[in-house]
Amino acid sequence: MPYSTYRPDLMGSAVLDGPARMEAGSMQELVLTYTCGAFGIDDTGSIKIGFRFATDMGAVQFDDPSAPGYTTAEASNGAPLQLKWEFKRNIRPWSRSLYVGVSGDYLSPGDRIVIRFGDRRQGSPGIRMQTYCENAFEFRVFVDAIATYDYVALPISPTIEVVPGPPVHWHAVMPTLVRTGDPLWLAIKGEDKWRNPADLTGRRFAIRSNPPIAGLPASVEAETGARAVRIDGLSIAEPGEHTVEIEFDGHAIRANPVRAASNGECIHAWADTHGQSNETLGTNTIAEYFTFGRDLAFLDVIGHQGNDFQITDEFWSELNKTTRAFDVTGRFVCIPGYEWSANTAVGGDRNLHFLHEGEKIVRSSHAQIESMETAADDAFIADDLFARLDPERCVVAAHVGGRYADIVHAHDPVLETAVEVHSSWGTFEWIVGDAFRKGYRVGIVANSDGHKGRPGACYPGASFFGSMGGLTCYLVPELSRPAVFRAMQTRRHYATTGARIHLDIAADFPSPVAFYDRDPASGAAPAGTVNRVGMGAIAESTADKMRFSADITGTAPIERVDLYDGTERLETLRPWRLDGPSRRLRIVYEGAATRGRSRTVLWDGRISVDGNAIERAAILNNWNLDRGIREQNPAGLSWSAVTTGNYGAIDLWLERPATGHVRVDTPFCSAELDLGNWDGGDQHLDCGGLDRGLRLLALPENMHETGLRFSREIDTPVGTERRIWLRVQQEDGHRAWSSPIYVIRR
Repeated sequence: MPYSTYRPDLMGSAVLDGPARMEAGSMQELVLTYTCGAFGIDDTGSIKIGFRFATDMGAVQFDDPSAPGYTTAEASNGAPLQLKWEFKRNIRPWSRSLYVGVSGDYLSPGDRIVIRFGDRRQGSPGIRMQTYCENAFEFRVFVDAIATYDYVALPISPTIEVVPGPPVHWHAVMPTLVRTGDPLWLAIKGEDKWRNPADLTGRRFAIRSNPPIAGLPASVEAETGARAVRIDGLSIAEPGEHTVEIEFDGHAIRANPVRAASNGECIHAWADTHGQSNETLGTNTIAEYFTFGRDLAFLDVIGHQGNDFQITDEFWSELNKTTRAFDVTGRFVCIPGYEWSANTAVGGDRNLHFLHEGEKIVRSSHAQIESMETAADDAFIADDLFARLDPERCVVAAHVGGRYADIVHAHDPVLETAVEVHSSWGTFEWIVGDAFRKGYRVGIVANSDGHKGRPGACYPGASFFGSMGGLTCYLVPELSRPAVFRAMQTRRHYATTGARIHLDIAADFPSPVAFYDRDPASGAAPAGTVNRVGMGAIAESTADKMRFSADITGTAPIERVDLYDGTERLETLRPWRLDGPSRRLRIVYEGAATRGRSRTVLWDGRISVDGNAIERAAILNNWNLDRGIREQNPAGLSWSAVTTGNYGAIDLWLERPATGHVRVDTPFCSAELDLGNWDGGDQHLDCGGLDRGLRLLALPENMHETGLRFSREIDTPVGTERRIWLRVQQEDGHRAWSSPIYVIRR
């Protein structure tokens, strides 16, 4: 339950010295002065300075005055003070807190405690600010004046504005699939080193396309204060794939390819339907959350998924009003919903998406809601939740976050149409495997579950989150809420780790097959007969074979494509080949420790090269600037990285191919490779845990092929079911997962 509400006006005040605006990720000294109120603070009383769960402000420490994060506290009357940094020992959302206890003395009304975060008086460089932007980064002050350990929040706590630094990363974004003649747009943004959209004031961008795009200007200039440039009113007259290049200040970037189809049955709608604002556990307000997704992440579809046990009836009403206000057909689709946040033992996290506003919220508990007026509506276990929902008005996806969804424990074949394979928490292909092993017919989605106010462009910063947030591409006839909701119901979508990869799959049959919109396990009847089905379809065939086809256009060169039937990998395809020994070696580290919150794997590794030399090295999927490649010389390097079910990699370009030895040492396992006796194929080493391991493979020194089309004839024996899907992996570390095509052979 919330903190005590007893007389906050008598508990004192707090002020913060220094500038009102600070750059994200900058080193600062933050001086907070608390002045005691009418009670003073009794012996063994204390105050706490709380910070939001999502913050990745630098670590607080009390032992080394010359090191980052050194923090001190002094009482104006000389009273002894005890300091403790508490991680997740404070009531959420103020999960991180500095405890300042008074011991052996007391403070009188008007006495002060001066707290210096990043105290520079003895050589500390300061403390690093959180790495993402926030309009009001709050130092929430709680006071236990009477030594009861019953804290009262001050009515006003100090805040500062956290702003972006200068741009160093650049992005150009376009739709991936449109119809010829339909409106089209191009967006450009720059991000600071921590991936916050940065000020572009006065920057001019030269633009060219191949083939030409109608309405595209030769150049555009950013307006004052703009953090992105968007050009509307474009169109493509003829079918085909187009690329757009942008040049500025000596830089050149390319947008994701855009494909135009004549009379196509669908367009692509890119979505992040899972994140939170500061009304629950996230950052910035709900309106700012939706604005970021629309204007700075360039989403087509967005949803908000606050934890149900924090969503008051008042906020539920506000959330519904906000989705209604932001939802504009043809421009920006907003999906009302929430996260049913039960413990894993009774079902685990589920994302609920509604067709309309005004639905009743059925919570997993009232754990952080004072009013119990609607507690009778709670559903404590997943089966009870499913029984309360109408599948014509609600779609459910199984989520892996802090609490993971246990779909083996509970699943509804009509309501629960998808599992979330990737988010900022990591990659979770095991939940897809759970679904296949249980015979479920689900689609695959990815979202951010972002807590940092950056839906659709969510990076982990310096926190324990291990991945960039994902995106889901919905295949829709139009950009509207009913169309997106229908795509959710029928599994017409695919997932990526954030890159706007074009992915299409289909199955063709020699004779008509019955297809289902809803899982026939629920008793649903066929929706009709066709000779071809696409992404997410469920088909019932009488033929011995089917022809599966895939069409992929990446945003970077394609490293590999894995074709699966359920959990069985049928084939690995690579659109490149090694014509001889390569100087390029990729060392992959991947996996998680467990399914739950303690899944993080810290890879502090060392690579040693004997009989050859490292010419250069690069790291993939390292989003935390505190980690990465450390010491490096021709004979080896060290690195630090984390995985949370996803993967990272070190690429080495050696002086000579097929020469010498490489050794990789990590806390979990070690690998050795004789380059002179190696054909360049994958070498895999199991390191325990949950798919935790090392892989070593050779790649071409330079890769170029971003597209791949292929087809395969697949047998469909009587009495079997095929679950055909694929995973795309790019050279730059991004992945995509198709939803499966399910083919039942009676």
